[in-house]
Amino acid sequence: MQYDLSHAALEIREGRESASSLMELSIAAAQSPLCAHVFSQTFFDSARWAAAETPRTQPLAGLAVSIKDLFDMQGSRSAASSKVLRNAPLAESTATAVARLQNAGAALIGRTHMVEFAFSGVGVNPHFGTPAALDARHPANPQLAPTRPARIPGGSSSGAAVSVASGAAWAALGSDTGGSIRIPAALNGLVGFKSTARLVPTDGTIPLSPTLDTACAITRSVRDAVLLHEILADRQVTRIDRPLNQWRLAVPRQIFFEQIEPAVKVAFERSVAQLQAAGASIEWIDLPELEELDAVNIIGGFSPTESYAWHRPYLQDPAQAALYDPRVRSRIERGANMSAADYLDLIAARKRWIARMEAAMASFDALLSPTTPLTAPTISSVAPANGLSPEADAKHDAEFVRVNALLLRNTSVINMLDGCALSLPCHQANELPMGLMIWHAALHDDAVLQISAAIEAVLQANA
Repeated sequence: MQYDLSHAALEIREGRESASSLMELSIAAAQSPLCAHVFSQTFFDSARWAAAETPRTQPLAGLAVSIKDLFDMQGSRSAASSKVLRNAPLAESTATAVARLQNAGAALIGRTHMVEFAFSGVGVNPHFGTPAALDARHPANPQLAPTRPARIPGGSSSGAAVSVASGAAWAALGSDTGGSIRIPAALNGLVGFKSTARLVPTDGTIPLSPTLDTACAITRSVRDAVLLHEILADRQVTRIDRPLNQWRLAVPRQIFFEQIEPAVKVAFERSVAQLQAAGASIEWIDLPELEELDAVNIIGGFSPTESYAWHRPYLQDPAQAALYDPRVRSRIERGANMSAADYLDLIAARKRWIARMEAAMASFDALLSPTTPLTAPTISSVAPANGLSPEADAKHDAEFVRVNALLLRNTSVINMLDGCALSLPCHQANELPMGLMIWHAALHDDAVLQISAAIEAVLQANA
């Protein structure tokens, strides 16, 4: 049985369901083949205790929540799904984001695997295996149709997404630096909300890029996304009483549709048409500022530079450096060459670009784009070839680079903007999962959430 989180919490609060019985469903899912390679650690006994003992009036009412393997939990090891940190000390305290979930009544079911050190949008992990994308609501689910090839889950919050899609968790705490919540949400038919970064503390986490890192969640519905954001940000979302036809929406032509798969283009345009039929005001616009991003990043980006600063002690030790996924290591090491002057120039260029973007978007309440320009490719097409031949290695590496760049392209715009965005499922029953992204600049979170809820209602009515 599948509920969205807030519906399940209401069922518990009103006595029609018990957190303990729902926890057993979650644990059964977590132990099933659907969750192969999803969890780095499980906490079934403590989760059962929390489900039984949490007052049903709590917002999360003892429901199962998973935690990405880069958030500190007191007495547990944060390894970021790496071998480098396999012997790291146990955490002495709990990250604020995790503590807020616990204080709201979450029963933590386990730590989820991820891309090593969160540095990829694909979801592949050569150390601990890659969970397969999963969406039980449509027949393209590779676990329900074993003859179909397993597909990538998206990253870096790969295990987080599959934990929710499988029913092992009712929500998942993850992080988003360039799309790491929204990409796996889109490829698994889920909702992923990246809030304005400053709204949720990121203390007690293993960083990728402190400038861009955002602590946020994957859920099954926009209603749940609102609930999780309110808990994580320790703030109440302002409900704006405005129907869909009173919001002004825009679709920028630049960048987001380059190299788009025909199926994604069809699904996006179908969704726009459905929204317009429901009365939405949607304007296709030119937003040339988007084309300036390459120039902003030409000297290098925040993620390689800031991650290299954190990883440098490990990379300078040959024995430790050899433990890295070579694909991750190579991207981190690109940050070694940026000078302090270049880094300061990047900060200033980003600030100027954000100002131009905010001015260009000021007359719109939100913008719409495909979350990713492609559906999930097969795991076998992008996973390391494991030395079968130099040609096979080169082919798989090239395909990984291509897929990773495309998956991150649309979503990373919002991180550079310091903005907020929600990915909403827009596929139909006979299609692979795809996402519609609703986004705007910093601190437009409440409007983005409200608009997303209205769009979700229209898309579900037409599913």
